[in-house]
Amino acid sequence: MRPVARGAARVLRDLRRCGGTHWRLRQLPVCTSTETELVRWLQSHPWSGDQPRAVFSSHQTQSHGQHGRVWLAPRGGVWLSAALPWPHPISATGLFGLVVALALTEQLESQAVPVRIKWPNDLLVHSRKLAGILPTLVFRGSQVRQARVGVGLNVCNAVPSGAIALKQLLPRSRCRLGFWQGAVLQALDRSTDLAHDPAYVVHEVERRLWSHHVRDPSSGDSWQVRGLGLDGRLLLSQGTQTCSWTRWGDSNDRSV
Repeated sequence: MRPVARGAARVLRDLRRCGGTHWRLRQLPVCTSTETELVRWLQSHPWSGDQPRAVFSSHQTQSHGQHGRVWLAPRGGVWLSAALPWPHPISATGLFGLVVALALTEQLESQAVPVRIKWPNDLLVHSRKLAGILPTLVFRGSQVRQARVGVGLNVCNAVPSGAIALKQLLPRSRCRLGFWQGAVLQALDRSTDLAHDPAYVVHEVERRLWSHHVRDPSSGDSWQVRGLGLDGRLLLSQGTQTCSWTRWGDSNDRSV
């Protein structure tokens, strides 16, 4: 896989204007999945752990989100997969995803986008999906060796029903794709700082939760959101009954 130097250079310039760190970048006009391309890159040039990497694509043909759901990735959006060094206390994949969600939310809020976090890994505006995050932690033994994350952000692309793009929220001058590519990388840089303080992350995500009620997809029961655990799990109650989810609809630690 060869990087497109001109596209990567534009992204780097935007990132440097935002004060971001040094990244190794690859920019592709089209690919099946940036995650697949990132894995190939890491296999051909093994991870040394000292520099983050990211693969961008203008268009993905077989992208996916959580649980293999299809994520449409046409031209005009930010589609990337990244690998980050992760010498941090956070070792729960769910909380790592919320760290990235909070960092990206901060970037959007700085541009007056009224974004909310839909646990565990979606960003919504007016109840419509603006961005999705797909987090993974790679372990060696009990230690996190590497953090990987896929991010999809609707900017100027066409979106399906139930989704929204930044072009519907901001003036055209503030929807430049290169700027938002840099903003996503800056959010990933910020996530490495946020990871030092899990309690702060939990508090800030709780303030930005999209809803304080959820419906169990298997039973249809409505649950009240009590908050988040320090591992990123969703804490729920229904009368005197409590439970927690580590994944959507995946109930455990149930008690009465």
